[in-house]
This record gives sequence, C-alpha cells and structure tokens, in this order.
Amino acid sequence: MKPDIHPSTYRLVVFKDFSCDYSFLTKSCAPSKETIVFEGQEYPLIPIEISNQSHPFFTGKMKFVDSAGRIDKFQKKFTNKLTTKKS
Repeated sequence: MKPDIHPSTYRLVVFKDFSCDYSFLTKSCAPSKETIVFEGQEYPLIPIEISNQSHPFFTGKMKFVDSAGRIDKFQKKFTNKLTTKKS
C-alpha cells in the first residue's frame, strides 16, 4: 500500500445497526460525535439503520424499517387524495 494516501481522519470505527443490535469494526473517515466500547476498547460510533444482518435480501424476511415516521407521513399526506379518487 502506498504511504500517505489515506486522509488523516481514516481510523477504526464501530458501525452499529440498532434495528437488530449488530455491530462491526472497520476503518472509515465518517465523522462521529459518539463513542462506544467494543471488545474492551473505545471507538467512534456510526449508527446505521440497516445492515446485512437486518436487510430483507440477506435475512429472507420482509421487514419495514420506519425511521422518523416516514410511512406515517406518507399515509397522512396521501390518505385524502386516495379516498377522494375512489369515490
């Protein structure tokens, strides 16, 4: 590997999928203000909504991941339009 090609912020971080409580350690430049203790050491934490442990393609299970109420917002926005078109 060539020396000095990675940014100075390239370091070990923990990505944590909160939908299934799965964590993994890898290197990244992604900014983080949170930290977590992983295998006895403290690392920056990058929260993620979906990973290979929770994605329907890999698990074979259909699952809705509704963060920030996106489904509810969509239904509220289009409920009136859908009911008026049926009439």
